[in-house]
Amino acid sequence: MSGPAVLLTPGASATRDHPALVALDRALSAEGTTVARIDLPSSRPGPKVLAAIAAGAASLAPAAVVLGGRSFGGRMCSVAVAEGLPAVGLVLLSYPLHPPGRPETMRVDHFPRLTVPCLFVSGTRDAFATPAELEAATAAIPGPVAHVWVDGGDHGMRGKDRQVCEAVTEWVRAQAAP
Repeated sequence: MSGPAVLLTPGASATRDHPALVALDRALSAEGTTVARIDLPSSRPGPKVLAAIAAGAASLAPAAVVLGGRSFGGRMCSVAVAEGLPAVGLVLLSYPLHPPGRPETMRVDHFPRLTVPCLFVSGTRDAFATPAELEAATAAIPGPVAHVWVDGGDHGMRGKDRQVCEAVTEWVRAQAAP
């Protein structure tokens, strides 16, 4: 498949070798997609994390790049794109809309600046964002938004790699279509 390359980033407490990212890398690579997985230098938002994402994206140049990842990693990719990092799309797995039990602390200030296509893949039992909360929040994104709900999945989506990989590979394939 020709199309964009994909940069994958881990959640706050994980590395580039998180099993879900490895499974996604294999699924996308089997489709002919160039994939890079990177570690993030911190589990706190900030310039070092954004610089690591920018460097990871630059390593895939000159290809068009889809940025994304799990939880914190995906969130920081979306912030990087909102702040001007070039990308042709975002793949956001288990987006951490708010800390568990604290829906008043939304992580969405940057959403109105996301103009690229966005794929949100989330479990229906994710304590960081219910389907209703995530759909309401993503209405602020001016770019195209797609949601895939993994039935019974929690924030970790353990045992759900097949569904996640199918959703992401299908979406990336669609981005490559003329």
